[in-house]
Parts: sequence; C-alpha cells; structure tokens
Amino acid sequence: MEKPFDEQTLIHMLQNDKQKAKAFGLLVKQYQQQLYWAIRKMVLCHDDANDVLQNTCIKAWAGIANFRGDAKLFTWLYRIAINETLSFLKKQRMDNVLSVDDEENFLLQKMEADPYFDGEELQQKLQKAILTLPEKQRLVFNMKYFEDMKYEEMEEVLGTSVGALKASYHFAVKKIETFINEVEL
Repeated sequence: MEKPFDEQTLIHMLQNDKQKAKAFGLLVKQYQQQLYWAIRKMVLCHDDANDVLQNTCIKAWAGIANFRGDAKLFTWLYRIAINETLSFLKKQRMDNVLSVDDEENFLLQKMEADPYFDGEELQQKLQKAILTLPEKQRLVFNMKYFEDMKYEEMEEVLGTSVGALKASYHFAVKKIETFINEVEL
C-alpha cells in the first residue's frame, strides 16, 4: 500500500505550476474513495455518486489556486464534495418537481434499482430510515455514523457549531431507531 503524502509537501507542489497536475493527481488518488462513499451515502446511486465526485474534482482543480491552507486539504475537498452533493440533490428535486417527501421515495427507488446496491434487508431498512431524515440530519448522521468523523471535523466542513451537530446527530439517531422499530419492509 502506498504511503500517504505529507500535506505540507503536497501544498507546496500544488502551488508550483510544474508540479500542480501531479500533486492534484496524488490528492485525488488519496481521497477519492472516501469522498465517493460520503457522496454515495447521500445520493445513493453509484452513477450519480460518480458524477458528483467528478464535479467535485473539477471544482477542486479550478479552485486549487485559491486554497489558503486555513483547513486541511481533505476538509477543503470534503466541503466541496458536500456542497456539490447538496446542489445535485436540489437540482434533482427541481428537475423532477419533487417535494421533500417525494424525494425520499425517488431516492429509494433509485437505490433499489442501482445494480451496485447489494444491501440485505436490514441494510435496506437502515437506508430507508436515513432517507426520512431532513438533509442536514442525514448529512450529519452519515458523517458521524459511517465515517466516524469527529464533531470538530464536521464543524470545519459544515460551518456549524459542535453543539448543533451533536443535537442533529442525536435527533437523527432517535428518528432512525423509531423508524426501524415501527416500520416493516
């Protein structure tokens, strides 16, 4: 397995026009899988997740000159990915003239039709429960539950206080527990 890069070295490479493309390739290679799964948990469909990931990389490439180093590279990329994901979901909702309630069913149908989804019954039930959450709670739940992200990291990415993130996660867990205990597949 390839050794992860030193972030400061990579930042210097990204600032050097001759090394920029190579450094960006290393950056994408290092984080693409993690970003893909963060996106996939929100859009649920493999093809949509790939599209959003590609848009994320394009936006990151276009904005790399503006990276100030105030945050870690991953945090910066993750924020771009989340913003692209939310934009994608909003566009999808508008393109299909979906209410928030209809969006849940639309995404669920896409997930079930996705040939790459191999979820068993319990996994499908969990995904259905997650889909009932408001977008922000779904995002916080996915970041904490699936990615084991610390609240301080989520605060950097989402620009929301730790207290608000903890509350969102708590409410999300309660809603998911209620859904799983009350709803049959």
